[in-house]
Amino acid sequence: MPFLLRPLKFLSALILAGVAAGCATQDPVARASGEVFDPYERTNRGIHAFNRGVDRLAFRPASKGYVAIVPAPMVTSFSHFAENLSMPGQMINALLQGDLKLAGNAFSRFVINSTVGFAGLADPASEFNVPAVDTDFGETLHTWGVGEGAYVELPLLGPSTSRDAVGVAVDFFTNPLGYAEQNTADNITIYAEIVRRMGDRGNYSDTIDSILYESADSYAQSRLIYLQNRRFQLGDGEEIQEIDPFELNTEGF
Repeated sequence: MPFLLRPLKFLSALILAGVAAGCATQDPVARASGEVFDPYERTNRGIHAFNRGVDRLAFRPASKGYVAIVPAPMVTSFSHFAENLSMPGQMINALLQGDLKLAGNAFSRFVINSTVGFAGLADPASEFNVPAVDTDFGETLHTWGVGEGAYVELPLLGPSTSRDAVGVAVDFFTNPLGYAEQNTADNITIYAEIVRRMGDRGNYSDTIDSILYESADSYAQSRLIYLQNRRFQLGDGEEIQEIDPFELNTEGF
């Protein structure tokens, strides 16, 4: 029965994508000037405070302990494993974007790393010069012409936009591995992603701490960094018109 329900969940996610596409659109003139569209700032700041509390009390110490105890090569291997599990879903997104070359790269990386790379724990595909793949359903929506929408902060997941939030939900259901009848472990892709994020949080602890706990306004700083990086990734190069909280710190000394 759970297996039969998965297609229904996937369909629901696609419906959600369609609904969200029509919600909270930004003025094109303001978007072109690089302004931040944050109509839910009060709610977002409350979620940001919650996320900071979870990070301070649980995720930060767990992640620092993880990278301190687990040897660095194993941390890297677990990260490769999580990335490899995402390749089938990324292949589907590449196909939905009409990018056959990117889809071929995702397929090649999955096959090579799943076999020669010991179930994805190693990354021989990179040694064979197969280009890295990093796409998602948020990028697919961008390719289809769906606007960025409002900035939102998601519980536990952090900075996003309304378009990318839909992408997160849909990506969860579009990975073909989730439909396999013989899974070695239920929700293995989720567990692998949590471990990967722990490795990143532990390895980049100083940088993340400076954003969350040392900037004058950690919410504004996180928003600025996320939007700048995401727009650059998608080829939207508008400079965001917003004061950098780190500059406020510098002026205060």
